[in-house]
Amino acid sequence: MKGSNRATVLTLAEKCKNILASSWQGHLNTIKSDAKGSKESIYTSKVKYIIKRGKPYIWVPEHELHNVNTIIDERGSFSVASPFPGPLGKLLRSVNKFPARVALTGDVVPLKDKKAQSAAESLKELILSEEKAVKEFSYTVSGVLSSSNLFSTSRSENLKELIDGDEKYVIYKFNLSSCMFVNGNGGTHEVDLEDIEKCKADLLGCMHSLS
Repeated sequence: MKGSNRATVLTLAEKCKNILASSWQGHLNTIKSDAKGSKESIYTSKVKYIIKRGKPYIWVPEHELHNVNTIIDERGSFSVASPFPGPLGKLLRSVNKFPARVALTGDVVPLKDKKAQSAAESLKELILSEEKAVKEFSYTVSGVLSSSNLFSTSRSENLKELIDGDEKYVIYKFNLSSCMFVNGNGGTHEVDLEDIEKCKADLLGCMHSLS
């Protein structure tokens, strides 16, 4: 692929990478199951996650049905919307405009003890690195970021709940098999997974999640 088509594909891949890297929560969908097997209907809930080596690592509360569903059928999907401060999100929805989002399909794989511990350590490192980055900003930028918390807390503050809260979680790795970019008008565009792996998230775009 070459010329403008190649540029367009990479642009979509970059948008997907930026959305995944800047957010901290998404909707996980798994196939409902019981002792008799799959019920062929979908269970959905909002969960928190981080990106590690290009893949989502998802924290699912112990009481969620996902933990039963994935024992029978690992297939799932995961949707992440571009994060917007609350007032702006409400304004966009009022005019039937929705934030762009990434829709992933793949396998939801539970992590064993050592790998789960490694993911938890990566979570702590992410939180510390973001807090350090904010402190190192100029006084003016830090002030803007701090004042914006009147409307929404930062990604690191939201992720801290996974460590400091009383709730227990099961950690999963989401192994991607396909990726779709969905624009604000609902148009869908399939994105090559290799293109997403090759591109890097935009630092300024990711820092948007701290505002």
